[in-house]
Amino acid sequence: MSVDTKWTYDEQYVKEYSQHRGEPDWLTEERLAAIRLADKLELPKPEKTNIKTWNFTSFKHDGTPAETLQSAEELHEDVQRLIDTSTNEQNLIVYRDGKPVYQTISSNLKEQGVLFVDLETAAKEHSELLRKYFMSQAVNVDENRLNALHVALLNGGTFVYVPKNVVVEAPLQTVNWQEDPEAGLFNHVIIVTEDNSDVTFLENYVSFNKDKQAVANIISEVYAGPGSKISYGAVDHFEKGVTTYVNRRGYVEKDGRIDWALGQMNEGNTVSDNTTLLQGEGSNTDSKSVTIGRGEQSQNFLTHIIHYGKHSDGQILTHGVMKDSASSIFNGVTKIEHGATKANGEQTERVLMLSERSRGDANPILLIDEDDVTAGHAASVGRIDPLQMFYLMSRGLSKTEAERLIIHGFLAPVVNALPIQAVKERLTEVIERKVY
Repeated sequence: MSVDTKWTYDEQYVKEYSQHRGEPDWLTEERLAAIRLADKLELPKPEKTNIKTWNFTSFKHDGTPAETLQSAEELHEDVQRLIDTSTNEQNLIVYRDGKPVYQTISSNLKEQGVLFVDLETAAKEHSELLRKYFMSQAVNVDENRLNALHVALLNGGTFVYVPKNVVVEAPLQTVNWQEDPEAGLFNHVIIVTEDNSDVTFLENYVSFNKDKQAVANIISEVYAGPGSKISYGAVDHFEKGVTTYVNRRGYVEKDGRIDWALGQMNEGNTVSDNTTLLQGEGSNTDSKSVTIGRGEQSQNFLTHIIHYGKHSDGQILTHGVMKDSASSIFNGVTKIEHGATKANGEQTERVLMLSERSRGDANPILLIDEDDVTAGHAASVGRIDPLQMFYLMSRGLSKTEAERLIIHGFLAPVVNALPIQAVKERLTEVIERKVY
C-alpha cells in the first residue's frame, strides 16, 4: 500500500507556527524556504531499502501542551528510571512531545559559561550564535525531502555551547518523551565545543504506545572545535508505530574528536545516518552502534566517515542482532579524500542471526583517493558460535542463559560506553525484552 506524500502542513501554517513561538525572522525564513523545497526534493535513498511506502506524513504536529513539572516524581515512571538521582551535579532537560517540562542544571555549568538550553529558548536569547551553526557545515536542508520537512516543522531540540578551554565534568542529559502517541517529533540537536573544551552529551528517545502511527524526524549537528572532545551517547527506543528518520552528523576540526555510542533500539521502521567529517589535521572519531531488530520491522543503518585532514583517524564498530522476520542493512563507509595523507580508517560490522526468517546485510565499503594511508574492514553475518555455547553450557549454564550472556557481551561496546548508570541499566532491560 502506498502512502500519500502530500504534506498536511502548508506554508501559511509554518509561518504562523514560527511566529507563535516568537522566533527570529531568519528562522522563520529558513522554515518557509524548507516547506517550499519539500515537494521538490526526493526522499532519501538508503541502499537496498525501499522507504517509499513508509509513513512519513501521518502525525500530529503539536502534542501535549507544555506544563512545567516541579519534581522528577511527576514524570512517567519509565522516564524517571532514565535519570541518575544519585548525584546533585545533574544537568538534565526532559521534553514531553518536544516541549521542555522539567530541567535541573548545576550552578557550575552556568559559572563556566556553558549553554545548555532548549532550542526555542536558544532562538530567542542566543539567536546569532544559533544561526551560525544551524544547518551549516554538517548537514544541509536541500539534501532530501525529509531534511526539508524537518526544518519546516521543527518543534523541539537542544542547543549546547561550550566556550574555549572549558571541561564539563558532569554529563549533559536530555530525555525526549513522546506522551501523545500520534505526536510527530521534529527534534534538532546542536552541540558546539570551542578550542580545547570537553563535554559529554547523552540523549534518550522513548515512547510507550504501540498502536498509533507517528513520525520521528531527528537531526543532530555536532561541531568539535580544535583540540576539543565530544562524547555523544544516545538510546533511541520508539515504539512500533513510530517511523524514525535520524540523521546525526559530526564536523571535527584540527586535533578534535567525536566519540559516538548509539543504542538504536526502535521497534518500528528506521533509517539512520551517522556521518562524521574529519575536516582538520589530526581529527578523530570513534563510532560505535548497536541495534536489535525483531518482528517485521525494516531498518537501514549508515555509518559514514569522510577523511579530509592529514593524520585523521576514523573507527567504526557496528553490532546488530536480528530475530523473527526483521530485516536490517548495515552500511559502513570509510572515504579518504585526496590529500588526507597518513589517514587511518578501520571498520567492523557484525550481525548475529537468531532466526531463519530474519535478514541482516553487513556491507563494509572503503573509498580511497590517497596513496599514503591505512584502511581495513571486517564483516560477518551468522549465528551464535556453537563453540561459545558449548563452553558456557559445559560450565553449568542453560542454553537460554548462555545465549543471553553471549548477546549481552556482543552489545557491550555501546552499553559500557554510556556515561549514566541509570541509562545503562535501562538499555540492558530493553535488550532483555527485545531478545527474549
